[in-house]
Amino acid sequence: MTKILSTLLVLAIAAVVGAAGFIWSGWYDISATAQHTQPVYSLLQKTMHRSVRLRSEKIDVPPLGGAEQVDRGALCFITKCAQCHGGPGYAQDEIGRSMQPLPGPLVDASKRWEPQQLYWITANGIKMSGMPAWRFRLPDSDLWALVAFMERLPGLSAEEFTALVNRHRDARCEAANADEEAEGAPSGASADPERGKLALTQFACNACHLIPGVTGSRVHVGPPLAGIANRKLIAGSVPNTPQQMVRWLRDPRSIDPFTAMPDMQVGERDARDIAAYLATLH
Repeated sequence: MTKILSTLLVLAIAAVVGAAGFIWSGWYDISATAQHTQPVYSLLQKTMHRSVRLRSEKIDVPPLGGAEQVDRGALCFITKCAQCHGGPGYAQDEIGRSMQPLPGPLVDASKRWEPQQLYWITANGIKMSGMPAWRFRLPDSDLWALVAFMERLPGLSAEEFTALVNRHRDARCEAANADEEAEGAPSGASADPERGKLALTQFACNACHLIPGVTGSRVHVGPPLAGIANRKLIAGSVPNTPQQMVRWLRDPRSIDPFTAMPDMQVGERDARDIAAYLATLH
């Protein structure tokens, strides 16, 4: 038994050293012009499929297929999805054609995925693929409208899809109420710091700031947010209160007209939740 354990330990150490050497060598080509090998691609794809199925199995599917809902889904698909996924007789934009892994066509998505799985993917995105989590951009009704449209997509001809593109060309899939949130928080609901932590990543806050508890690169564009709850002022000018933090997150130039902090179009609910998380960073 001692010999077996010793052998396993040696093998484990060798595996760690080998992995470290592989990483430090820079041998693996991470460029978007180099595809994954087929075994790596298949392994990642299988992992993704199993993950989606596990996390979507308890989602209740509402009634789908009403004409108004499908038309709304077509609008959202054309303005949010077609640039990466294309459509019948409609090519992806150049950004979609250039990504690795390539965003697959959704013409047959409803034949490969159940409605609750399509909803989960659309709402939560796919890590390390470029697929965004639309639940921080679209209300729940629009997410299901997209699913309803994808259910109809296999039956559309190229001419029919082109007609939809032309009809919706100048429209935008935006919530009728700018403050409507994808998960439909009830009026007066208390702020949720855990959801705020997630929202920080969905509004790219960690692209410029080091944020405790949030994964990101070692960036030095904006100030680190460690200890922000203890700071007396926001942008050196207004008291650091939850209300002023929400204002700063939603409209930074209303506090400092010369700030480099961009307007990230953060909704009211998201701003309250982000502010609640930042208030925990002592």
